Amino acid sequence: MDIVEVGQEAGAEDGVRAVSAGEWEREPHPSDSLRTFGAVVQALREHAGLSREELAAIVQFSKHTVESVELGRRMPDEAFIERAEGALGGTGALRRAARHLSRGEVGLAAWFRRWARLEREAVSLCTYECRLVPGLLQSEAYARAVFEGTIPLRTDGELEEQFAARMERQRMMGERPTVPFSFIVEEHVFRRRFGDAEAMRGLVDHVLERSAPRNVTLQLVPLEAGLHPCLDGPVRILETPAGQRLGYSEGQENGRLISDRKEVSLLCQRYETLRSQALGPKESRDLLERLRGEL
Repeated sequence: MDIVEVGQEAGAEDGVRAVSAGEWEREPHPSDSLRTFGAVVQALREHAGLSREELAAIVQFSKHTVESVELGRRMPDEAFIERAEGALGGTGALRRAARHLSRGEVGLAAWFRRWARLEREAVSLCTYECRLVPGLLQSEAYARAVFEGTIPLRTDGELEEQFAARMERQRMMGERPTVPFSFIVEEHVFRRRFGDAEAMRGLVDHVLERSAPRNVTLQLVPLEAGLHPCLDGPVRILETPAGQRLGYSEGQENGRLISDRKEVSLLCQRYETLRSQALGPKESRDLLERLRGEL
């Protein structure tokens, strides 16, 4: 089954400066591509029968640097890649792997980064949410409240990074007016209180504004709708420029990208069934406005 699962670790991006003896700064938060590259280096080194000290001598970097690269803690520079390529068989594997290197993305959990990158290129995006307002529709106050309530607690700097990443994702919608964005959200999500009445009204106003463009469709599942096919949890589906459909599922401290055709097809069937059971876009906006009036 073509499922990619990744573990927890929020990413961050930082500058790199040249230091003495060919060293460079440690990445504050390793990205998935750095870890993968490091694993390739370690596998090739062990296959060649070299210790870290021996490889360090050949590539003219310290043992500590070799270890950091293998653990995904450092972004290797071109000299390291070229020397290691020659020392570990010259197959071209390291050069090819290096093309995909990237640093962690600020404010995004590791398990979400790949999906966030796919979102930017998608030709359509569908989201069903039953826990909270979808990130692409959250008001600033709501997003901050969500991040501030997470456990473990974050520093002020980390909270700002998460908030900035959320707002950056939202800008994508405005920059892509021909891409269809479909949202199906449970009514009870908008009944869950945060802050005061003004903050709640601000959230509803923001959602109404974000869902107003012609390429954005928002449908609510009313409380009286009863049971439906998506009760297993949130659903996200996108279509790539190549016409491939991918799904994404997220839980406590983990997420998975789903590319298996049968599983994605099942998610699409569930989503389309729920779309037919949810309120239409106009009725959904009317319901949101009524909820706002109750505040």
